[in-house]
Amino acid sequence: MELEQAKQRVQELRRVIEYNNRLYYDQDAPELEDYEYDALTRELKALEAEFPQLVTADSPTQKVGGTPSGRFTKVTHAVKMESLQDAFSYEELRDFDRRVRSEGIEPRYVVEAKIDGLSVSLEYENGVFVRGSTRGDGVVGEDVTKNLATIKDIPKKLANAPEFLEVRGEVYMPRAAFEQLVEEQELNDKQPFKNPRNAAAGSLRQKDSKITASRGLSIFVFNIQQIRGKTLTGHKESLDYVKDLGFVVSPRYSVYTNIEDAIKEIEAIGQMRGALSFDIDGAVIKVDNFAQRETLGSTNKFPRWAIAFKYPPEEKETELLDIDITVGRTGVLTPTAVFKPVQLAGTTVSRAILHNQDFITQLDVRIGDTILVRKAGDIIPEVVAVTAHKEESQPFQMPKICPSCGAAAVHLEDEAALRCVNPECPAQALRNIIHFASRNAMDIDGLGKAVAAQLVNKGYVHSAADIYSLTMEQLLELDKFKEKSAQNLLSAIEASKQNNLDKLLFGLGIRNIGEKAASLMAEHFGSMQAIKEASPEALSEIEGFGAVMAQSVVAFFAKDGTEDLIFRLAQAGVNMAWHGEEKTDKLAGMTIVVTGTLPSLSRSEAEALITKNGGKASGSVSKKTAYVLAGEAAGSKLTKAQQLGVPVISEEEFLQMIQ
Repeated sequence: MELEQAKQRVQELRRVIEYNNRLYYDQDAPELEDYEYDALTRELKALEAEFPQLVTADSPTQKVGGTPSGRFTKVTHAVKMESLQDAFSYEELRDFDRRVRSEGIEPRYVVEAKIDGLSVSLEYENGVFVRGSTRGDGVVGEDVTKNLATIKDIPKKLANAPEFLEVRGEVYMPRAAFEQLVEEQELNDKQPFKNPRNAAAGSLRQKDSKITASRGLSIFVFNIQQIRGKTLTGHKESLDYVKDLGFVVSPRYSVYTNIEDAIKEIEAIGQMRGALSFDIDGAVIKVDNFAQRETLGSTNKFPRWAIAFKYPPEEKETELLDIDITVGRTGVLTPTAVFKPVQLAGTTVSRAILHNQDFITQLDVRIGDTILVRKAGDIIPEVVAVTAHKEESQPFQMPKICPSCGAAAVHLEDEAALRCVNPECPAQALRNIIHFASRNAMDIDGLGKAVAAQLVNKGYVHSAADIYSLTMEQLLELDKFKEKSAQNLLSAIEASKQNNLDKLLFGLGIRNIGEKAASLMAEHFGSMQAIKEASPEALSEIEGFGAVMAQSVVAFFAKDGTEDLIFRLAQAGVNMAWHGEEKTDKLAGMTIVVTGTLPSLSRSEAEALITKNGGKASGSVSKKTAYVLAGEAAGSKLTKAQQLGVPVISEEEFLQMIQ
């Protein structure tokens, strides 16, 4: 490769890596799998090695990827929180060993599992936990003491402690807690976290520590950063020491005197990683002796006395037995691959989502094929490729009718997905009921997923209207229901009848109509009857309403069964009118963009508060934007705000502005 060509490729790689660093470290919302990111980084390192004149101080290869967000008080680390050099082959580990020995050192190596989480510092004065912070860019992090204090595995007071102690650990989310969180997010129509690492990072960087406390986080401590009042000479000794103090330390750490034994231990850790209750993304080799570490030193980014081995994603071939079609709350038909069970990352998997017809066609997936399967992020099974077609196999086509109710399955607009448009489809009933009763809709306390499932399975509830005809006798037949819990649910159902019209409209689950749109529509027309009779042109007159949203409303009210549903709800006493709310001018003249997941407000609730207080809620960031209200996994809007210098505020700061 010529120098000019290399220069262009280096610039492109740096741009892509920096973009993904922001997504990964700062917004907890990565787009690339680890191995894809690692491949880009390795290519950049190789080019910089071949063309050293292209190396710059701000290259991603020369610095840690994270930056403090501005949402928390900044903390300057007295001891730099370095990253680790990655290795992807055993030969690279042997090269590391040769470099260590070339300095005249006869090392002992400590090998330990590399936990996949968020790196933090914990500081103790005379045994009392006084401060906790994130790594940030390695030099400056964020003060998250209150949130860390909610993690039960972090001791708040140490017995027989030194005068001062700073330890480094990895906050992580156990797989069971992650699966429960994702289920809750999906039921509440929120974008779920991609993997436990991002869930842990997003949970720790909450402004409300109560949310952090609810997420089931844990920690492993793996290093002493600073200590006064105690002398330690090696890494294993330090791990043993902090373990005795009461910290949970890195599981499975052992000492080896030669690199080949260390490699065997790394292989053993890799074989058992799937059986763990938490994620690891590799194993680490560290020189044990602290004096030898001083001799070896560090680069701008990495210590020369340690290296991290990254495990490749595990992929296996299996036979595709069938493609199962399920129907979701909004009527989307989702194809799922059903294949002969295989062991991946320590668990048996036999199903993987195929998304839609376009995805199936792109891979040319056919029943009977030999397919290649892996776990994305070691968590979610996915079909990667077809390695062989079965003889005389036929291309798979999605059905044209709903497998649950037999109604037509159609493509709406330019969507790749097929949808069942029958509002009475039984497969949609459960998720529709859960959505209708959710906090942001009709807010029926006590009518969650488990209760809704029982009501649907027993045939007591087929649509939202059936909720209002439930009896004490029916509820007492449900598991774990006593008279008091049954009465509480009946009271919550009765109270929901008084909700404002926007809550009902959102609860009906009209496609393309979120909380904000429901509120605008209710305020503009004033009644359910007026909305029902509105033309697409009349609906499009609402500020913020487009043609697609208007057509979705018209289509909903034209469906078979909708008129009967609205009639029954009205007969039950459910409010069908908009009751106006008093507005203020506290945000007059301000354009505010809401992005990410806020601690307690939904995006639509936040935008409604902006409008109620005289501001304008916008969907895009520009120089005219007054503030960006950012939550976890904020994404590109937060990045653009930072580039333009637009102030970024938290939910807490926003609520203070409108109090």
